[in-house]
Amino acid sequence: MSTIVPVTGSGAGLRRVAGGLARACHPGPCVAVTVLVTALAIASGRDTRGCVLVAAAVLSGQLSVGWCNDAADARLDRTALRRSKPIVANLVSVGTVRAAAVISLLLCVPLSLASGVLAGTVHLTGVGAAWAYDLGLKATVVSWVPYAVGFGGLPAFVTLGLPGQPWPAWWAIPAAALLGCGAHLANALPDIPSDLAAGVRGWPQRLGVSRAGVLAPLLLLSASLLLVLGPARGIGVTEWVALAAAGTLAASGLLLHDRLPRAPFAAAIGVAAVDVALLVGHGSWLTG
Repeated sequence: MSTIVPVTGSGAGLRRVAGGLARACHPGPCVAVTVLVTALAIASGRDTRGCVLVAAAVLSGQLSVGWCNDAADARLDRTALRRSKPIVANLVSVGTVRAAAVISLLLCVPLSLASGVLAGTVHLTGVGAAWAYDLGLKATVVSWVPYAVGFGGLPAFVTLGLPGQPWPAWWAIPAAALLGCGAHLANALPDIPSDLAAGVRGWPQRLGVSRAGVLAPLLLLSASLLLVLGPARGIGVTEWVALAAAGTLAASGLLLHDRLPRAPFAAAIGVAAVDVALLVGHGSWLTG
């Protein structure tokens, strides 16, 4: 009686590596940011070619940042036995992830500059800030800076690619920067205890769960206020409803913090969703 031994061919190996790369790029944030900025480009009036270029540039940049993050954290993830990480699960090697990050970054350069030198430079500055975060800034008190720079530059990347290269309205950049900083805190909130145990000492970890849980929804609510009150177009019913929703979510997160530890995280995610909707909804107002 013979024993049947499963044979893993090159096709299966390639599929495993491709699956590992797909998971290592942080697909959730990668897709979310790409869709957000593309929607912003459409709302701002960029033509079809411009919108495609924006999507390609942002996607390549986000892929490079996600892969850089997993490659840089490989040793820490192995030490912490994080089997959810594809490198730790041996789905893909560190070298392959690192190479994918570099290739994506190289592709991001011409794709970004295709929107214009000024627009491309703004976007590449944000991508560079994100790489700096991955390669060391995330373990420092200024871990918020790459988020402020990266998110804050996105409205400018979109508008500077329009005819005449206009800068965005005064409220767009600080609102996007606040959204980025709030998202940084919200993203870190559930993992702060484990991060501290692993020796990670970024801004959220230094604040601690309680203070970060209070500050995250407040930063995002500040972004909401700018997005509603900043444009000189008057405040309609939609804006008032959005602001009321953001305020209610933020207040709920703060009031329920002691009884429901995850309330601030849920509130921050909710307010961030309101901010994203407002930002896209006001896309046609980005240039004033």
